[in-house]
Amino acid sequence: MTGGRRRKQHFSRIHAFSCGKASFRGDHSLIGGPGFSRVVYCNDPECFEASLRNYAGNYVQSTKYTLATFFPKSLFEQFRRVANFYFLICAILSFTPLSPYSAVSNVLPLVVVIGATMGKEAVEDWRRKKQDTEVNNRKVKMHQSDGIFEPTKWMDLKVGDIVKVEKDEFFPADLILLSSSYEEAICYVETMNLDGETNLKLKQASDVTSSLHDDASFQDFKATIRCEDPNANLYSFVGSLELGDEQYPLSPQQLLLRDSKLRNTDYIFGVVIFTGRDTKVIQNSTEPPSKRSKIEKRMDNIVYFLFAVLVGLSIIGSIFFGIETREDLENGKMRRWYLRPDDTTIYYNPKRAAVAAILQFLTALMLYSYLIPISLYVSIEIVKVLQSIFINQDLHMYHEETDKPAHARTSNLNEELGQVDTILSDKTGTLTCNSMEFIKCSIAGTSYGHGITEVERALAWRKGSPLAREVPEIYGQVEEFKKEKPLVKGFNFVDERIMNSNWLNEPHADVIQKFLRLLAICHTAIPEVDEETGRISYEAESPDEAAFVVAAREFGFEFYERTQTSISLYEFDLSGKKVKRLKNYNPYL
Repeated sequence: MTGGRRRKQHFSRIHAFSCGKASFRGDHSLIGGPGFSRVVYCNDPECFEASLRNYAGNYVQSTKYTLATFFPKSLFEQFRRVANFYFLICAILSFTPLSPYSAVSNVLPLVVVIGATMGKEAVEDWRRKKQDTEVNNRKVKMHQSDGIFEPTKWMDLKVGDIVKVEKDEFFPADLILLSSSYEEAICYVETMNLDGETNLKLKQASDVTSSLHDDASFQDFKATIRCEDPNANLYSFVGSLELGDEQYPLSPQQLLLRDSKLRNTDYIFGVVIFTGRDTKVIQNSTEPPSKRSKIEKRMDNIVYFLFAVLVGLSIIGSIFFGIETREDLENGKMRRWYLRPDDTTIYYNPKRAAVAAILQFLTALMLYSYLIPISLYVSIEIVKVLQSIFINQDLHMYHEETDKPAHARTSNLNEELGQVDTILSDKTGTLTCNSMEFIKCSIAGTSYGHGITEVERALAWRKGSPLAREVPEIYGQVEEFKKEKPLVKGFNFVDERIMNSNWLNEPHADVIQKFLRLLAICHTAIPEVDEETGRISYEAESPDEAAFVVAAREFGFEFYERTQTSISLYEFDLSGKKVKRLKNYNPYL
């Protein structure tokens, strides 16, 4: 059988509450009408009917500029800055007789400043282009013919293609789930890139396609999907699957969104329904905005003030200039004869002193331009670029678990980082990064666990409570224990009273046994056995569940198998002997 080893357990019964079956009710009656006109020809994207619909390709881009728009958009961005606009006016005036200096000395600094900033924008957008190219050139297995799946670039996918996505891979487009490695065609999806949630979402295929487990099953598979048109709603979907002469409803339970990741499932088969700009994640995205930082806005305010000072100086100077020019020639007598006021241009004509004063005002605006710090913009741009380089190389911002460093895609808003004023959150996961650890527990009225959380430690030092004096000693014990025993993700518990089977000597050993047993069986986690080491790891919908099951394992209550109606585990009985237990349960309760 192609496609790798399949799991035989029926896990979806465990999640019956979230795997409701779709039915033809409500919005399904709208299929075929306005807003619900999309038709997908499964496994036949090259057919004549599909070519008439001219659906978008699967190429996506997140760049801010194109070759055609770079110069106009970038120039507009540069001249939004007050200083640059001021020097543009000065550069234009420098080509007139009003200029007190040559045009080159005015135009060249402006060109250098504008060119340096535009160059930085071009480099950053080129990096975005490279990232887009990397994403568009990712590969996924696509059905070619005769039940054969071959690697294909994401950007070459078309609406109607059948793809096979394997564990820990991203979905290349919006898909309808057809089947998976599980018997009941369920799969687990991580939507962190879409909504920030790390908890896994459960999806289940329609019953009619759930038996298509093998690559060869799609050799003669033909179906038609009629569904809603592309829209930005991530949590709704209305459609129907026509297979043979029957129609089957489709719901959000079968929709797999682009940029979400397949987890805890060996593989899934799906049909592409939305590609490229039609996918829901792209529909929700906007054009890269032209953001301006607080420092840049503050600089503009400073430039406004300096410009007001400059205008004030120019006005005062032009007034005195007009008065002096008018007095140069009175009753045919020349006061400043060396200026030849009787034979001069309009710029120094005593008979038209008001016009000369206005022209002198424009000349003064250029003459005092050194008050406007045009080079400050360049200095700040250089600092921002250097900051972005430091951010990319900062070891403190490196995430070791995923082997990902920080990546600054733009340097325009560096100074805005960390400027958080208020956090409005409906749960603690937003603040804890959903990183859960088993540190303490209370059993039969007795508290176990010497570990101290970061919150407790901070509060203790702030309040100067007795706990603050105990922190260094307890923390030292915990660190010493960590050196002796390898760290286990999700388990940060230290208490010799119940570890290493010492709980058998506690007064309420029977209650502790029941507590640890409940940790091992009351969950929806799935065990995975490493074939090389034999060690069991767990895949859970939430880090809370994973921490509980890992804690039970570390205490000796090891959950290792689940079936449709039972859970199997190793545990210690009250005599200290390790035994196997089989716990039956009703999946519908």
